[in-house]
Amino acid sequence: MEQQPVKNTKLHRNVWIMTFTSMLTDISSEMLANIIPLFLYNVLGVRTSLIGLIDGIAESTASITKIFSGYLSDKLRQRKWLAVLGYGLSTIAKPFYYFATTWGWVLGIRFTDRVGKGVRTAPRDALLAGSTTPERRGIAFGIQRAGDTAGAFIGILIATLIIAFTQKGNTLLTRPTFQTIVLASIIPSVLAVLILALGAREIKPKEGAKAPVLSLKGMDKRFLTYLGVTILFTLGNSSDSFIILRGQERGLTVLGVMGMLLTFNAIYSLLSTPIGILSDKIGRRRMILFGWLLYGLIYLGLALSKTGSEIWALYGLYGIYYAFTEGSGKAMIADFIPDEKRGTAYGLYAMAVGLTALPASLIAGLLWQGAGSWLGFGAPAPFFFGALMSLLAGVLFWALVK
Repeated sequence: MEQQPVKNTKLHRNVWIMTFTSMLTDISSEMLANIIPLFLYNVLGVRTSLIGLIDGIAESTASITKIFSGYLSDKLRQRKWLAVLGYGLSTIAKPFYYFATTWGWVLGIRFTDRVGKGVRTAPRDALLAGSTTPERRGIAFGIQRAGDTAGAFIGILIATLIIAFTQKGNTLLTRPTFQTIVLASIIPSVLAVLILALGAREIKPKEGAKAPVLSLKGMDKRFLTYLGVTILFTLGNSSDSFIILRGQERGLTVLGVMGMLLTFNAIYSLLSTPIGILSDKIGRRRMILFGWLLYGLIYLGLALSKTGSEIWALYGLYGIYYAFTEGSGKAMIADFIPDEKRGTAYGLYAMAVGLTALPASLIAGLLWQGAGSWLGFGAPAPFFFGALMSLLAGVLFWALVK
C-alpha cells in the first residue's frame, strides 16, 4: 500500500515500524558485534592489525553497497523492499558464526552481514525521511536511534547473562559461550524482518521528479562540504573494537567489558530522542559540533587512562557523543537534499564514511601493534590519533558548513 507523507505533527506509522525493526535487529546484532573482537582475540588468537583489517573490510563493504542501493531506491522509487532484502540477508548470515574456526570464516560472515546492512540502510533512511515533515525530522531520527540503541542494550544484556551463566570464573571469552550467543541471536533477527515486511508502508518520491543520476553533480554544496569534513573525522574514528580491547588491556574482564557496553547503550538510548527534539529547535550544526568536540576529549582520555574503570566511564560518555551526532547527521542530510535524491545522498555519505573506515581501522591496528617495535607506539596511539583528527574536522566543520 502506497501513502504520501503526513502533513501534521503526528508521526507516521513508518517511524514506529522502523524503530521496532531497528530495535530487534540490534538485539540480535549487538549480542554478537561486541564479542566478535573478543572471539577473534581470545579464542582464535588473531592480532590487532588483522582485527582492524576485518572490521575495515566489513564496514567498507557495507558502505560501497549503500551507494548502489540508495541510488536504486531513488531510480525505482521503492524504499521498503530493498530494506527488507537487506535485513533478510543479514539474518541469513548470522547462524554461520556458530561454525567459525578461523578468522577467514569470520571475515566471510561479516562481509555477508555487512552487504545486508549496505542494502538496507540508505533506502531505510530515505523512507524514514520521506515519512516525516522537516520540522519533525529530528525527533523521527532520534526515536529511531533510541529504538536501535535500546535494542543494543537488550542484546548486550542477554549476551552478558549468557556469559555469566556459562563461563563462571573465566576472564576470557570461550568458544562454547560464543556459540550459545550466536544461537540466541537468531530469533530477534527473524522477527525484525517480518515486522518490516508486514508493517511498513511504501513512501515514494513525488510523481514527476527528475530521475536521479549516480553522481555528486547537482548535490547541494553544503552536503558536499559536510561529506568532505566527515571523511576527515572518520579517518580518526576507528572501529569501536579497539575501545573494547583497550578496556580488556586495562584490566576489564569479559563481564566488565559487557557492563561497559551496557552503560554506553543505556546513555545513548536515553538521550537520542531528547537530543533529536533539541536539534529541531536549535539546529543540527550545533549538535554535531558539540559531539565531535566531546569525541576528541573522550579519545584523549582513552589514550591516557590507567585503569579499566576509567575506560568504562569514558565509554559511557561516548554514548553522549553518539546521541548528539548520529540522528542529527542523518537529519541534516535530509535538510540539504530533496526527497527524490535522498537515497543516493545517504548512499554517497555512507560509502564515503565506510571507505574511510578501512584505512582508519588499519591505521589504528598498526599503531596499537607498534608497541615494542621500531614504530615505538602502542595501545594509546590510536586514541591520540583519533583525538587529533576530531579537532581538525571540528574546526573545518565550524568554518565551512553553514
